[in-house]
Amino acid sequence: MSAAYPDGRQEGRVEGYTKFWQKDLQHEGEADNKNRLDSYTDVVNGYYDGATELYEYGWAQSFHFSRFYKGEGFAASLARHEHYLASHMGLRPGMRVLDVGCGVGGPAREIARFSDAHIVGLNNNLFQVNRARRYAQKAGLSDQITFVKGDFMKLSEQFGENSFDAVYAIEATVHAPTWEGVYGEIFKVLKPGGVFGVYEWCMTDAWDPSIPSHKELAHQIEFGNGIPEMRPLRLCRQAIKNVGFQIEHEEDLADRPDEVTWYYPLEGDISKAQTAWDYFTVWRMSWSGKLVTHTAIRVMETVGLVPKGTFEVGESLKVAGEALVKGGQAKLFTPMYLVVSRKPALSE
Repeated sequence: MSAAYPDGRQEGRVEGYTKFWQKDLQHEGEADNKNRLDSYTDVVNGYYDGATELYEYGWAQSFHFSRFYKGEGFAASLARHEHYLASHMGLRPGMRVLDVGCGVGGPAREIARFSDAHIVGLNNNLFQVNRARRYAQKAGLSDQITFVKGDFMKLSEQFGENSFDAVYAIEATVHAPTWEGVYGEIFKVLKPGGVFGVYEWCMTDAWDPSIPSHKELAHQIEFGNGIPEMRPLRLCRQAIKNVGFQIEHEEDLADRPDEVTWYYPLEGDISKAQTAWDYFTVWRMSWSGKLVTHTAIRVMETVGLVPKGTFEVGESLKVAGEALVKGGQAKLFTPMYLVVSRKPALSE
């Protein structure tokens, strides 16, 4: 019988995570894809039960990418990315805002401070919800932010329709089995005239699944990031429109001609670090940094400090890093397709 940890992690689903993919990703078929879509909660929870602490150690408490300007620090860039979304959405004091797929609450805490809005963070992973609550309390934000466990495919069941002034999702709804499904639920819980802002993970429209190397790249991104299915940007745009939103602004921010690329920290080249403090962040992505980290994980798993399967999930992160850099360099993948859209207001 698999162990259940007091913090919410379940050993069985961590161990079972990699079994949702073929060992050779070139042999992935439609049956594998359907199985992941049907079992999306197990895929996502198995991944994040194993990967959350690795994310926090190797990246930050904000589980997303961001643009950089020359000389900009890593933490400053993450915060600016969050502020940029909040500004485009017009978040302001007194608004009730839903964060869909809130992780451990890094963006919610930053956006709450930036906008003075009241935020409800939703996450289907209890381990992350518990950590988010603890961090919010430590930051003195428990009165402004609440975190709840829930399924983003059932938002209207949990919150009721017309419940929020605004909803945002930062690199989270890619985990949904369908974009129409999750966007449709977001549409329901928004008040008429409410705004929805999203940074979405997409394969760009240059991606062609009939090309074997392109298809394998998508599977590598899926496997390394707990994603049931990667989909092209044009389907994201269409899904937002299909459920009834009116798009007010859209842009693939990864397509900006930035001198410093969004994926540079993943390359593990410390010569590219933008500030002295960022040397350590970039080093953790280097071959030696990953060797130290993954050796430590293997030891901790052996002595029972982390669930069995955590090492394998960690190994999948190596696949993720390489695939995301490759996808970024070839302009076949973006983690920052920005869309700000609005639910139509009720007619007078």
